[in-house]
Amino acid sequence: MAWVSARREAMSARSSWRRALLGLTAALVVVVIAVAVAALLWSGVTLASDPTALARVSVQPLGGTIEHVQAFGPGGKSLPLAISAGRLTPLKRLSPGEQVSIDVDVRRPGWLGWALGAQQSEHLTLRAPVAQVTEHWMTVSANSPVRVSFDQAVSTVSYTATGGSIRRKLGTGQRSISLGTKAATGTVEIAAAARPWERTGKPTQVSWFPPSRSAVMVSFPAAGSRIGPATPIDLTFSKPVSEVLGSSRPQLSPSTPGHWREVNSHMLVFTPAGLGAALGSSLQVLLPHPVAVTAGAGSVLRTTSQIEWTVPPGSTLRLQQLLAEAGYLPVDWQPSGAAVARTPSAEAQAAVDPPSGSFDWRYANTPHQLQAMWTVGQPSVIVKGAVMKFENVNELTVDGLAGPTVWHKLLTDAIAGKRSSTGYSYVYVHREVPETMTLWHDGRTIITSPANTGISGAETELGTFPVFEHLPETTMSGTNPDGSHYEDPGIKWVSYFNGGDALHNFDRSSFGSPQSLGCVELPLAASAEIWPYTPIGTLVTIET
Repeated sequence: MAWVSARREAMSARSSWRRALLGLTAALVVVVIAVAVAALLWSGVTLASDPTALARVSVQPLGGTIEHVQAFGPGGKSLPLAISAGRLTPLKRLSPGEQVSIDVDVRRPGWLGWALGAQQSEHLTLRAPVAQVTEHWMTVSANSPVRVSFDQAVSTVSYTATGGSIRRKLGTGQRSISLGTKAATGTVEIAAAARPWERTGKPTQVSWFPPSRSAVMVSFPAAGSRIGPATPIDLTFSKPVSEVLGSSRPQLSPSTPGHWREVNSHMLVFTPAGLGAALGSSLQVLLPHPVAVTAGAGSVLRTTSQIEWTVPPGSTLRLQQLLAEAGYLPVDWQPSGAAVARTPSAEAQAAVDPPSGSFDWRYANTPHQLQAMWTVGQPSVIVKGAVMKFENVNELTVDGLAGPTVWHKLLTDAIAGKRSSTGYSYVYVHREVPETMTLWHDGRTIITSPANTGISGAETELGTFPVFEHLPETTMSGTNPDGSHYEDPGIKWVSYFNGGDALHNFDRSSFGSPQSLGCVELPLAASAEIWPYTPIGTLVTIET
């Protein structure tokens, strides 16, 4: 019995040992599993966007250490980053909405790396935030500030204002900014950056209107201001365009090539085409239905269906430049920078805002009388004569005035690169006996001939005059100093330059002394030779 009992005790001991071993093994397994689970739970890496930085990388306690961070902008261009407390901030300014790709590599601890891999990589593609204006058309009471609100906090804003543009840094960021007290109606272009490391985005228009029962309209440029011929016209309404104008569109007077476009529900834009509005005109917009607009700079509203702007006339300087380029002046012109593009919009703009450059005499031996009459940027008889010649060549009414029709033709010729090939002529007559007439053309004297000017009481007037009528033969008539009438048919090679005074042939027994009634009489051969050189616009100087 004792043996049996001892055996039972031995077996019980072995059983207890086995149970202890199994328990220990189970505990070890539990520990290993727990460690593995902890490693998986506490070794993660998170890469996500951040409310202040571009992105944020978070590494859990068992995740390891950040080994490499790299960012790429549009086109795969490398973007430098600053890393602070896991926040990734660009060291180069981004544009709102710009897409960025970020790669982060984290090296795990040695023992965990053996189990899960030595390195963990995360990738994130995102866009720089874009702050949007929440209200583009506002009603603002008198003497109240204009406030612009955004859909998120912004760190920087820039906008146009009287005297130039304004840029404001807002520190921690604001969702609403004040532009201060403004006129009753107005429009401003405002741009914003949501983050300090961003550039300001694309400007957007914000308009405000006073309280009114009817629709209020604000125009840009402001009604009554001066605009260029190719300046677009923006009309912004406090109510939707469809509600204010229905299906109709405004009309322009005088008629101007171009088209209306509905930019958004509240705004119409007219974009001129071709050469745009006529130079020197009052451009009116006629609305199909009346709207309320502010009267001047005040807050009082007036109802009207017509607003207007002033299109300035073409500048004298640009007129000289174009006439020189086209060969109608004795000077050449060269721009100091790039030449004006041969496009309607560029030429129209240059007409009122001429480029800088320099004029030079085309010929070294230009008569001093002609040079003395030339002044850059100022009207002169030289310019008037060139305009008259241009009008005559292009079959326009000859008056020497650069009106809308002349400018239109000058600009179209400039676009086409047209140039006169007839050269430049100038005639000067000496009244000192022996009287002479000299024709100068394109740098050389063509002929100097004896001439007769007016007798006492009918002297040929001193001064410089452009030829205004050019006839191969005509009948000349008038009144003699004694009151009698004369009528001389068959007068050849006639170029009228001052009232009834003309260069022409007249049969005399001699030439070189005062004999006419104010005209410049020439021998037949001389008058026939100079006539082809003295078309309308040619300058004739009478001097002592």
